[in-house]
Amino acid sequence: MTYDRRYLADDVRAGIVVFLVALPLCLGIALASGAPLFSGLIAGIAGGLVVTVVSKSRHGVSGPAAGLAVMVAAGIETLGFEAYLLAVIICGVVQLVAAFLKAGVIAHYFPSSVIKGMLAGIGIILILKQIPHAFGYDQSWEGELEFFQSDGRNTFSEIGYALRALSPGAIIVTALSLGVLLLWQGPRFKRTRLAKAIPAPLLVVLLGVGLNRAFGAFRPDLSISAEHLVRVPLSASLGEFFSNFVRPDFSQITNPEIYVVGLTLALIASIETLLSVEATDNLDPEKRVTPTNQELKAQGLGNIVSGLLGGIPVTQVIVRSTANIESGGKTRLASFIHGVLLLICVATIPNLLNEIPLASLAAILLVIGYKLARVSLFKAMWKEGFWQFVPFVVTVVGLVFTDLLTGIMLGMAVAFFEILIYNYQLSFYREETSEGCFTIRLTEHMTFLNKASLKRLLREVPPDSAVTIDMSTTRILDHDVREVIEDFATHAEADGIDVTVLGSTRPTIALTDSS
Repeated sequence: MTYDRRYLADDVRAGIVVFLVALPLCLGIALASGAPLFSGLIAGIAGGLVVTVVSKSRHGVSGPAAGLAVMVAAGIETLGFEAYLLAVIICGVVQLVAAFLKAGVIAHYFPSSVIKGMLAGIGIILILKQIPHAFGYDQSWEGELEFFQSDGRNTFSEIGYALRALSPGAIIVTALSLGVLLLWQGPRFKRTRLAKAIPAPLLVVLLGVGLNRAFGAFRPDLSISAEHLVRVPLSASLGEFFSNFVRPDFSQITNPEIYVVGLTLALIASIETLLSVEATDNLDPEKRVTPTNQELKAQGLGNIVSGLLGGIPVTQVIVRSTANIESGGKTRLASFIHGVLLLICVATIPNLLNEIPLASLAAILLVIGYKLARVSLFKAMWKEGFWQFVPFVVTVVGLVFTDLLTGIMLGMAVAFFEILIYNYQLSFYREETSEGCFTIRLTEHMTFLNKASLKRLLREVPPDSAVTIDMSTTRILDHDVREVIEDFATHAEADGIDVTVLGSTRPTIALTDSS
């Protein structure tokens, strides 16, 4: 497939923005995982260069995921870092096997209301989690999504601490950065040559670096100290740079714990990836559908490479994917460019990267969070009806007050309950054809979800009557439903009820078939 050069400028701009967003997240997630900081960068590079080449997702961006940080930290503590890298490789192999078994179809069973709730929830979390960084309080790690933090604090208490430890320099950087970002979003300004030529997030980062240098020279009291800046590991030489790439401990290949950790990691990483795929496709302006099995193959290869080079696990991640879409990325090249920039900049200009204020990056993420959690989205979901709005809100609240997977599971539980309610309400019906004679017409698909409502209808059949169960249009008859009909027929004679079954094309139930 040839590349359309018309998209090159858009993809380059988007790639730069995704790089700026991904850099602190890769470092922060590695820090939270108890892994070397460089391992997060390796995962980001593998996600950008390896996964992107194999994936068919136009906007998906892969790298280390915040949702896996606690699991990764536990695995490293149990196995040791080098042995854990072997578990990452096994995770990748399992994902490849799952892809060939067509397990990616699971992604299509996530309800739209839950996916939209996930996007809105992540948007709110981004806003809440970035407020402390915007104020210059950087005790929590970049990319944290869980409500309860490892230090015993939570999302709201962290904001409280930030309000008691304000950094004037960081606040100035955040305010000016937000001003630039909002200006670039203006309908008139965004059509100018300047707006098209320079991505606003890049200008924000350069502004932050320039302001902090000016603070250091003219207003030292406003200067932002090193602990509030990006912290890329420095290498004195090329040899020292390559020493950051750690080899897995293959001597642990017979350790059964490696396989338990690898299988568990594959399950959770695959679910997070498939959720992100659905969410990214939902945000895609052209509504293209990503081949999920191909995505699992890409993630599997990405994890194998990441593990071999000393990186933590890789998944497709919604924050970076959203940054790609919002920045105007058109093809997979944008994600690939972000991977190239990570590799080149970390290897050649780490000192310059370490001058970027976290407040500048907080401003970028605040805007992304707002776009994900627009008020208009909540209004639109309300208009969709009660049973679309409830799973949506439950998912949002679950994400904000727990974590990604728990929030999704809560939303899925409510959506599944909705299905039960819907199926309990008549998807088939009973009519009285003449006095004392009733007909119950079954639908095309009769599954265990219809069991409760069918039982209710049959219980309401009065004694000393005749009932016809019409299955002439039924193509799928679940065992549970067949059992309900058999039990009813067995006990109907005692109540003087005459039972007839119509339309049974196969002898699936031991009843008289008068068709």
